Amino acid sequence: MSDEDLVKTIVSSNDTMLFEILYDRYSRVVFNKCYSFAKNQHEAEDLTQDVFLKLFVKLRSFKGNSKFSTWLYAFTYNHCVNYVNRNTAKKIERQSVDSDGLEERLYDPQVDDKEISQLRVEMLKSALESVSPDEKMILLLKYQDGLSIKELSDNLDLGESAVKMRLKRAKEKLLTVYKEREYGQSI
Repeated sequence: MSDEDLVKTIVSSNDTMLFEILYDRYSRVVFNKCYSFAKNQHEAEDLTQDVFLKLFVKLRSFKGNSKFSTWLYAFTYNHCVNYVNRNTAKKIERQSVDSDGLEERLYDPQVDDKEISQLRVEMLKSALESVSPDEKMILLLKYQDGLSIKELSDNLDLGESAVKMRLKRAKEKLLTVYKEREYGQSI
């Protein structure tokens, strides 16, 4: 049974056993998304359970304008963004970065290209943690999950031009933060 047919059946019957099928299909993916925000296994597990509890209640709001999996990813991201916004201390903790000595390692002749590439990946991850949760969400949905502008528009309930503008601004901010970290200066 397709996800969309399963959702229709669950909504019409309120059958929790059928909902378990959705849980089994998506719990690992939802957990991974939650973990990317929480950075702690126990918190990610709690967030995953919260997402599925809310999902059961909100399942009727799935309109079928996109694939269920796409809608669920956006639903999960929104939940995690709200979690981060409610937990300001956690947000500040996630944004802190230990970059002492990073610049020196980039230019050290003893450090090979593979290690430099890994350092740059780490700097990009660090920069991604420093942009706002909304900016992080739209960047990850687009570039990690591969959603199209249309899918982003449908799931975020925004016009396509608004999605493009938010993506553009989020990319610019991410690049600015990355360059500041890479070169150790304000651009």
